[in-house]
Amino acid sequence: MNDRHSRRFGLGTATCLVMGNIIGGGIFLLPASVAPFGTISLVAFGVLTIGAVALALVFGRLAERHPDTGGPYVYAREAFGDFAGFLSAWSYWTMTWVSNAALAVAIVGYVHVLLPGRPTDATDLAIALGALWLPALANFAGTRYIGLVQTVSTVLKFIPLLFIAVVGLFFFDPANLGPFHEGSGSALGGMSAAAAILLYSYVGVESAAMSAGEVRDPERNVGRATVLGTIGSAVVYLLGTVAVFGTVAHDKLVKSQAPFSDAVNVMFGGHWGGTVVALAAVVSIIGALNGWTLMSAQSPYAAAKDGLFPAAFLTKRRGVPTFGVLAAGVLASALTVINYVTGAGGVFEILVLITTFSATVPYLLAAGAQVYFLLTGRRDKVRPARFARDLTLALTAFGFTFWLVAGAGYAAIYQGVLFLFAGILVYAFMAARRTARREETDAEPVTDPEAELVTDGETETDKEEAEVETAAPTETLPTPADHEAVPRPAASAAAPPHTT
Repeated sequence: MNDRHSRRFGLGTATCLVMGNIIGGGIFLLPASVAPFGTISLVAFGVLTIGAVALALVFGRLAERHPDTGGPYVYAREAFGDFAGFLSAWSYWTMTWVSNAALAVAIVGYVHVLLPGRPTDATDLAIALGALWLPALANFAGTRYIGLVQTVSTVLKFIPLLFIAVVGLFFFDPANLGPFHEGSGSALGGMSAAAAILLYSYVGVESAAMSAGEVRDPERNVGRATVLGTIGSAVVYLLGTVAVFGTVAHDKLVKSQAPFSDAVNVMFGGHWGGTVVALAAVVSIIGALNGWTLMSAQSPYAAAKDGLFPAAFLTKRRGVPTFGVLAAGVLASALTVINYVTGAGGVFEILVLITTFSATVPYLLAAGAQVYFLLTGRRDKVRPARFARDLTLALTAFGFTFWLVAGAGYAAIYQGVLFLFAGILVYAFMAARRTARREETDAEPVTDPEAELVTDGETETDKEEAEVETAAPTETLPTPADHEAVPRPAASAAAPPHTT
């Protein structure tokens, strides 16, 4: 490993990794997406934030016990065995490269705002593929450059978003908020409907745990980075949404295609807000692609170490599983090409739908693993003094994740389960290969002549005693005639004197 190109992530970089992966491109449309439900959507956002922080704390606890690359995969395999671990890795890996393709497609519209012209499918495809492979090149360069890109991109997108959120509060007008609950249904139903849109706002909370092997002092820093990154993202989300709600009139916000741009235009006048927000969106998506490209390689790398993914995923240079980066880039590129060249948008939409379910599988298994460790009373895994608090957090995280599954919708769950079950064939193949290799290893003849003397269950002491017995002369047993010829000793001489 080249030390000039590989460097472990510190607390700041790990925090930026979490924030950069959570805040992608969706935040720029989020206020308009939930505006039709009224300001009750802000309540839903608050509830979701509590669940996300609980999940972050659970990942921090689990990373203290298993500070290894692979995060959710490692926890699921430790608690429930190889099959559960494989399902976690398979689901997460699928989610990452499909999500990367979706992010690459999303960036195209923002680039057109910055560079107006006559777009064609060819130019759009070139932009999308460039967005995929530029972060991949940073990953190939090593963890040092991944951390640099992630830190710079997170700062560049965090500052303008936080600026809009804070300054927008000074232009806040309660008359723009609209009704608390809009619609004929119950308030609880409206909150649930808004939550279904917001549920995936915190996907990426596991990023530091997934890369724990590349973090300095992971037992401490993974948990801190996960919580700090989640809270930082929540601040941007909540303040930004509140600011947009209070600056843009409700009837206009419901129909808005660029809510943050509209908010900037209201605050400062003119029409330059769209350019600023588009630039921030491009930086945000590139940063997210940089982090998610690394995530796409970490999970299969951890599974490959246990023989549950092909051995090629073990290829690692400069601190990065390079084959995993390459595989994810190729698959995401192929999906992007299908979207633009063949016009099979239905295929693209189905795969994106699958990811909305597959993202929840690793979370559900990780939260379940924490509950398992707690309830089995494994003192080497759980600190007794934290039992009540950890169990509450684990159950809250499990409930939050279960809500994610329910919020995915019937179509996403149906398609996701089918794709999840398709992975069983991959597991069967990999498990069979690993079993065959073990049998071949066990069947190999022992070449050490001294080792042949030690049989199964025989200790080294037993071996030495056997050697002594073999070397000792064999005594000749006396015959009946010998007994008659040899007089019996006296009773007084039969027993040696007792000594103390």
